[in-house]
Amino acid sequence: MSIWRTKSIEQSLADADHPEFKLKRRLTAVDLTVFGIGVVIGAGIFTLTGRVAAEFAGPGVVFSFIIAALCCGLAALCYAEFASTVPVSGSAYTFSYATLGEMMAWIIGWDLILEMVLGASVVAQGWSSYLVTFLEEIGLGWPAGFGPDANAEFGQPNLAALVLVVVLIALITMGIKESLRVNLALVAVKLFIVLFVIVAGLFYVSGSNYDPFVPERAGSVSGEGIQQPLIQWAIGLEPQTFGVLGIISAASVVFFAYIGFDVVATTAEEAKNPQRDLPRGIIGSLVICTVLYVAVALVITGMVPYDQIDPEAALATAFRDVGRSGFATLISAGAVAGLTTVVMTLMIGAIRVIFAMSRDGLLPVKLAHVNKKTGTPIRITLIVGAMVAVVATFTPIGKLEEMVNIGTLTAFALVSIAVPVLRKRRPDLPRAFRVPFSPVLPIVAALICIYLTLNLSLETWLRFVVWMAIGFAIYFLYGYRSSRVGKGDDKAAESLSK
Repeated sequence: MSIWRTKSIEQSLADADHPEFKLKRRLTAVDLTVFGIGVVIGAGIFTLTGRVAAEFAGPGVVFSFIIAALCCGLAALCYAEFASTVPVSGSAYTFSYATLGEMMAWIIGWDLILEMVLGASVVAQGWSSYLVTFLEEIGLGWPAGFGPDANAEFGQPNLAALVLVVVLIALITMGIKESLRVNLALVAVKLFIVLFVIVAGLFYVSGSNYDPFVPERAGSVSGEGIQQPLIQWAIGLEPQTFGVLGIISAASVVFFAYIGFDVVATTAEEAKNPQRDLPRGIIGSLVICTVLYVAVALVITGMVPYDQIDPEAALATAFRDVGRSGFATLISAGAVAGLTTVVMTLMIGAIRVIFAMSRDGLLPVKLAHVNKKTGTPIRITLIVGAMVAVVATFTPIGKLEEMVNIGTLTAFALVSIAVPVLRKRRPDLPRAFRVPFSPVLPIVAALICIYLTLNLSLETWLRFVVWMAIGFAIYFLYGYRSSRVGKGDDKAAESLSK
């Protein structure tokens, strides 16, 4: 009855075939790759690129994206090995249950819920801002007091974000394949806009804007009180701007742009050939997104001197500055389409994680029942939709971004550690994909993730501690006693049938 009890791989696979909880295997490698691109290409490419170039690294932000991609790539390799070995919903939660034990699995699952629910909420707010901008560009508008407001207080409604969440939840309820058809169309629009920016922007690039490519160091970015990074508070190390250290600081910031590729692993139970297609989907989407990020960063910093980039709307403003204001409208439309796919994908990921935790008894088992017609857990879908709707509608913009990062990085670190642990405990398991140079690469991946969490603010860490305290309370009051693994195999089968 230990909190470190594990759930066998065989039991996880058997649960996936239970009629009451069986999801439909309908996704191909292309579906999974599009799924990954849909969630990764979003706010990062439309806003973050310009802001980080202007404030941290100049044209050298290209190197920042590459560094962040390499960090994510190490974690992606770990996810790919696990997803192909244990093709079950739940992503890092399911992986850790088989290796690190129930308590660590609960922590990771709770982290993933934080990442995906808050991530969907934050991006929904960003979507609302772009929607209003687009409506203004075409001569329409949005009622004042019912949309995004940078100066809004808690409780002031953002109805634009609410409308988006309600529509997407209705779509997700219809089924995973139906959701991904819409996702495919929106990703196509998004990629067209991104490629348009790259190709059209090349005609306005000036080589002089790349000199210097790595601007001279300009000082530190230090905060005060609970706003300062944990590493600054602990040992006095302050993040730097520009120069080589500025590129590294920027890498910590642009890491947010890659968050989401791990959501592909949450759909493992719905892939037709998970052993082959999941690694392709995870790694393929990350490679494609990295190439696009680097290309856009080169174009933007080549069009406008880095110290003149508008950090709030870099792409649109860059084209206005060269006399192409009509392109700005097209870019705003692309941002609306692009961020829609991010919100939808993150909500699907959160639904699948809660589904796996409920099926294991750590949350109420009844939540995990799958509708026979749609092949989706409708109860969980509605719960996640309600959570995202409340946060996106009533939380001021810009308050919760770092909370997404800390939940993701914690999960990445634990998954990386779990890879060599599972190899040692279960060397007999067939692995369609293997992380090279294990255990060195997984350990390096974990250390990098831990370092990046240290660059987050004390305020974020305090909020994270509160979130984890709530999670521990739920686990010990309900999950520990209701766990199917804790009850034993005979009672586990009985609880599944109810």
